[in-house]
Amino acid sequence: MLANRRNAPIRALLAMAVMVALVSALSSCSNLHKPSDASSTDPEKSSFRAAVFYYDYDDVYISSVRNALTADLASRQITYQEYDADHNQMTQNTQVDKAISNGADALVVNIVNSGSAEKTDVICQKANRAGIPVIFFNRPIEEEGYEGVILDYYDDIAFVGTDSAEAGHLQGQMIGQYLVDHYDETDLNGDGRISYALFKGEAANVEAIYRTKYSVEDADAILAERGYPPLAYFDASSVDKFQLDLTGSWTKESAQNYLLTDLSRYNEDNGNMIELVIANSDAMAEGAIAALQTYGYNLGTDDCTTIPVFGVDATDAGRQLIASGIMTGTIAQDAQAMADCICQMVKNAQDGRDLLQGMDSYPRDTEYGRKRMVLLPYSIYSPDDAVTNKE
Repeated sequence: MLANRRNAPIRALLAMAVMVALVSALSSCSNLHKPSDASSTDPEKSSFRAAVFYYDYDDVYISSVRNALTADLASRQITYQEYDADHNQMTQNTQVDKAISNGADALVVNIVNSGSAEKTDVICQKANRAGIPVIFFNRPIEEEGYEGVILDYYDDIAFVGTDSAEAGHLQGQMIGQYLVDHYDETDLNGDGRISYALFKGEAANVEAIYRTKYSVEDADAILAERGYPPLAYFDASSVDKFQLDLTGSWTKESAQNYLLTDLSRYNEDNGNMIELVIANSDAMAEGAIAALQTYGYNLGTDDCTTIPVFGVDATDAGRQLIASGIMTGTIAQDAQAMADCICQMVKNAQDGRDLLQGMDSYPRDTEYGRKRMVLLPYSIYSPDDAVTNKE
């Protein structure tokens, strides 16, 4: 499929160019940032410009990466231009065309349609024809079963992300251990099983898929070792056993709205209260907590019941909720480390070096041998962690 597209007739490429011109007005706003002291930069390097594409400025974790990366690029005196795709792949493709035509020297891409080698290859082809390196980050660029089809083909691209399954495994470990230590107090109706709700986030995102899978499977494994039954999804009729953010994102509002509706039927008065909440992001955990607080739970006071809520990302808001005793736990995803790694790659591009030169200390993909993939580790968050994920 990829090979066929690379050999497309010239007229197809021209047609694409016409389409780009027609929809260019739809491109979201972008901001050009130049070094504050241009006179202090090498004249040869001062013309270098990076184009940074975000899938959605409003995503809580992505905003933390953006803040950190903005500071890093500024500290290195690198001129960059930002683009917000507003969760639209067509918009992002148009933005890529615009950046290339404006003379961008490197593309930094947080792709909208994650886990799609086909969508990723569209961007890679554009950059390859222009001789521009591409640094993808955070959102997977290949679907399961196609590992390496993009990264092994191109020489001038790289990916900075995480092990897709690791967050789910760690969250499952955290949840399982918590329940072993607090089983009776969590089992509000005393039926011997823990009823849970789970908020998945983005449907096709590999991270969301694995977090959904392993957070429950690994918690069940720990419970089984101690003689406890597996977790019970609150709605026995559900086939999926999760609730999906229909906006295709990881929003606070989706979890809040779902749980408000859920609690109208599944509550202590009816003897079927949701006793545990698993969220695939801290933003969704926040939404779930807002819904619980509407019903008088998780107020952070000694006289109210706290339903354990677990998230992922260790955002500032999530850490504050944990410190207040309102949220139970989260998995840390280090936004600063991701920004630092991306910025080093951009600096390599500016200096005309391979994107991964001098980065041997960063962990690489070992499962599939993708040498151009840097996988930053997750960790179980504790209040003593130094991880800073600014919103």
